[in-house]
Amino acid sequence: MPGFELFGDAERKELNDVLENGVLMRYGFDGMRNGHWKAKELEQELQNRFGVNHAQLTSSGTTALNVALAVMGVGAGDEVIMPCFTFVASFESILASGATPVLVEIDDTLTLDPAAVEAAITPRTKVIMPVHMCGSMADLDALQAICDKHNLLLLEDACQAFGGSYKGKMLGAIGDAGTFSFDFVKTITCGEGGALLTNNSDYATWADQYSDHGHDHIGSDRGAETHPILGYNFRISELHAAVGLGQIKRMDEFIAIQRRNHAILKESLSEIPEVSFRRIPDPEGDSCGFLNFFMPTAELSNKVVEAFASYGIDAYWNYFNNNWHYIRKWDHFKELKSLFPLSDHVKNGLSGLEKKEFPQSDDLISRNISCLIKLSWTEEEVRERAEKMAKAIKSVL
Repeated sequence: MPGFELFGDAERKELNDVLENGVLMRYGFDGMRNGHWKAKELEQELQNRFGVNHAQLTSSGTTALNVALAVMGVGAGDEVIMPCFTFVASFESILASGATPVLVEIDDTLTLDPAAVEAAITPRTKVIMPVHMCGSMADLDALQAICDKHNLLLLEDACQAFGGSYKGKMLGAIGDAGTFSFDFVKTITCGEGGALLTNNSDYATWADQYSDHGHDHIGSDRGAETHPILGYNFRISELHAAVGLGQIKRMDEFIAIQRRNHAILKESLSEIPEVSFRRIPDPEGDSCGFLNFFMPTAELSNKVVEAFASYGIDAYWNYFNNNWHYIRKWDHFKELKSLFPLSDHVKNGLSGLEKKEFPQSDDLISRNISCLIKLSWTEEEVRERAEKMAKAIKSVL
């Protein structure tokens, strides 16, 4: 992670096909295409590789969430339970649907704490949305059991865990629907893009329509298509799909590199007693896009971050002070700085969020250091990095 590090001939070939026929839009212009339908081909690849019946490409991971919530019927008056550690798109997409995001604690998986989820359920709860942060998965058995018990829907945000799995099933293909991001810093990139996966045929039909202004896509005359539902423009372009098509054919290569590099780093840090690692519900399914470890205290974690900088180590984060991924710095959200009026239900539902405390998550995030696993590192470079990381950590102990 990210796939752009290994951008090469496979991606250029797919792009050149589109440039040569000149059709940059995924719909229509059948006669000009010379048989090239990159978005359709990428959707089929996703279906094949993830073992799902349906895949719908969108313009981003955020719009994939927008579409997923829409086809699940989420809207005004509903609540969606999500973690307080995620990317801002998670609550943005819920607010865009007209529903209320309900934020709860994470546990040592760095994903939704099932006990916190159970405690947050109300009569308005409609969806539980785990976010498989930093390459690894939520405790999906426990979350699915909660959904079954309360008749709720499970929406997987797998944007940071492409290629991971849980007990033999691919992440993003386990819940009622799942989403991916293919932006420039994901394991598979389209430059910009996203996808919704589902086995629900109604969801698939509605996603196809909703993401393209409600078009039914029946027949070969786009101008004659009807509009069974209201929709929006969340389409991906053929250019972006072409990049993703070249990348996904290298998916196994990318995941293997991530797992090799991750294993080398983890082995080195495992020799330090003060270092502990996030809990992974299914270690065999870790996509290994990140290595996440904890120091015993937040103070030590901060010292390690400083030591990493002094040792010339890059691509690591302590998310406690991060503007994008942890609720502590989401002032624009907590203060509801919206350009458009929000419904009373949303405002009431989020009332007091600016003062709400997440002590369990604060402890975990303040002690956590998350290290990106790059695809471009050689094995020698990874081993040198592992040695430096271990020395840096030992220097502050």
